[in-house]
Amino acid sequence: MKHPSLTPPPAEPVMLHACCAPCSSAIVEWMLANGVKPTVYYYNPNIFPYEEYAHRRDESRRHAESQGLAWVEGPYDHEAWLAEVRGLEDEPERGSRCLRCFTMRLRHAAEAAKQMGCQCLTTTLASSRWKSQAQIDEAGATAEAETGVTFWHQNWRKDGLSERRAALLREFCFYNQLYCGCEFSMNNKASQEKESR
Repeated sequence: MKHPSLTPPPAEPVMLHACCAPCSSAIVEWMLANGVKPTVYYYNPNIFPYEEYAHRRDESRRHAESQGLAWVEGPYDHEAWLAEVRGLEDEPERGSRCLRCFTMRLRHAAEAAKQMGCQCLTTTLASSRWKSQAQIDEAGATAEAETGVTFWHQNWRKDGLSERRAALLREFCFYNQLYCGCEFSMNNKASQEKESR
């Protein structure tokens, strides 16, 4: 399962910051096929409401455990996340709110990686076509500069991984969320659906 544009991690051991099971699935499969056994770190205080957070969390844990991987849950503090993005509530998807969100989450994940002895961090955020790769890379670079944990810049949607994600979603019968996670992305999706009717 070699892909020409996907590169091995610059350091090991590796932490995979995971937003959900569907986005983790093809990445984990590629990693394991290439001798990388990550620790999966679920840190997503942006997700709202809590029931949605818990549903995604449980699916992430189910998938990681089925692959024999260590799975760790970070703290869920939605109020702290709201404070982090205050003033950016009306920004569109891929706007400055998303960059602030990614930076908060990857900074925290890098700190957790450091505490757990992981030398390298990457994220499933880079598997979504709805997110800006440039923003993810910027957030990862900030986390690396502040913590010393190497950020593994990787576009996890390339070389057929998006298609493989879709196949694994069906194979594992994953819960597949319909919006990014926060209430602002949920409201944005509802507005788009209303306009398309």
